[in-house]
Amino acid sequence: MGVKLAKAMGHTVMVISTSSGKEAIAKEKGADLFVVSTDPESMKTHSNKCDLILNTVSADHQAMTYIPLLRSQGTLVQLGLVKGIHNLPQMPLMFQRKSIAGSLIGGIARTQELLDFCAEKNVTPDIELIQASALDSTWEKINASNATALRYVIDIEASKGNAEFMPKE
Repeated sequence: MGVKLAKAMGHTVMVISTSSGKEAIAKEKGADLFVVSTDPESMKTHSNKCDLILNTVSADHQAMTYIPLLRSQGTLVQLGLVKGIHNLPQMPLMFQRKSIAGSLIGGIARTQELLDFCAEKNVTPDIELIQASALDSTWEKINASNATALRYVIDIEASKGNAEFMPKE
């Protein structure tokens, strides 16, 4: 959704991933640029191109990996919460006036503003509606693919009709 939202706002969008396997999905969603953070040549090619990076990674990683992609006075915003400690050398931040910030959700009013924007611009999530009986096969599908951009939504109403799956009252 982040790529779609940024494009709807008129921004040039760069997607950063640890592998090239997600490039096609990123471009399909509207990304203009794609960077493989584990590839030094890809990182070098795209250095100093970002005004803002929204870091949604919630797995342990080093935020410093992304700092070279920021332009002078750029900001990296931590949105994904990790338990590990980020090592942040000060020199690259200070000499190029780069910043790191953090944010949580925006509250009810900001969420409503976002939903209104999505409705106005027809920005929608990519979902697959499933029944509860498909949880096991869906979980297997998720684990088999590292490059899915879908979100799976359980249709509770449709699932109620499956007496075999629903718990007894």
